[in-house]
Amino acid sequence: MKIKYSADADILLIELRDGTPVDSVDLKEGVILHLDGDGLPLEIEILDASKLAMLKEISVLTPIGVAR
Repeated sequence: MKIKYSADADILLIELRDGTPVDSVDLKEGVILHLDGDGLPLEIEILDASKLAMLKEISVLTPIGVAR
């Protein structure tokens, strides 16, 4: 899983796994779930992320399950 933030676009992208999105579902205004060809989730996109998420609290320095 990867978490990316674009300050220019104010978009937070949570990549769940690799793949090519072929469809999307609006979960809520400004929250989009991107799906692969089998309908499985690939990524979650949050528009206007600074208004919805506390970005300063989000940090992925070490993958889950890896000792520091």
